[in-house]
Amino acid sequence: MTSKQNILSEIRKHGRQPVDMPSFESLSPVIYENPMEQFVVTARQVGGRVALLEEGSDTNTFIRSFYPEASVIASSLPNVEASLNPDTVADARELNGTDVGVVKGEVAVAENGCVWVPQTMKERAVLFISECLVIIVDRKDIVNNMHEAYSRIDNPGYGCFISGPSKTADIAQALVMGAQAAREVLYVIV
Repeated sequence: MTSKQNILSEIRKHGRQPVDMPSFESLSPVIYENPMEQFVVTARQVGGRVALLEEGSDTNTFIRSFYPEASVIASSLPNVEASLNPDTVADARELNGTDVGVVKGEVAVAENGCVWVPQTMKERAVLFISECLVIIVDRKDIVNNMHEAYSRIDNPGYGCFISGPSKTADIAQALVMGAQAAREVLYVIV
């Protein structure tokens, strides 16, 4: 018997008995009394900022009130005055230096404060290269949990769930904001 076979034999002798998978039939997804209110709480807990846009308010003035110093605003949304459009750049690298990216979220989840953002723009890099990301979400598109969110996603193409600003504490256990994507995320609920 080789040393490899000896080792595997010893592992088998001392191994645990397999356990059946638990049944998930008795589990039910979380439901909130007020999903919008819970989304606001959870989104703030994960480091995001949340603002409610009153009906009839100007979206551009509202966004500018949060980012008055921004010189490059990138968006392909028709109602957003942007200095750069991710649909018209020849190369994603042209988005480098974007202060604020403004996108539309399709579904917001109260359970974990994330928003599904489908790729509706040519260059999805705007989601990750922007220093600050503004995600506009319609209040009717806020759901309780991920089960509901997945049932509402009808876009089979690229998209991602974004939950607050990018953060990591991998290196020296020091929290770094904006390591892989936006340093700040503002959810604007309309």
